Amino acid sequence: MTKQTVISARVDEAMLDDLDRIAAFHDRSRAWVIARLLQQAVAHELKYVELVEPALEDVAAGRLIPHEEVMADIKARLAARKAA
Repeated sequence: MTKQTVISARVDEAMLDDLDRIAAFHDRSRAWVIARLLQQAVAHELKYVELVEPALEDVAAGRLIPHEEVMADIKARLAARKAA
């Protein structure tokens, strides 16, 4: 069994009401709802981190494309589409 840790967070009344509504709908506890929502949010945020980290490594290593070069490429592609 995975070790679990209790955490706390401050939420406003509206958020608390929403959590209670979700809990009632699923016939689950507020803690279950919060844990489920956190799992979903963490999975989503980790996908973002995994997409951005390699780009940040490229920046740190100096593997960059100058803005002017990128804009010239975009303009050339748009012109090619218009010509087609």
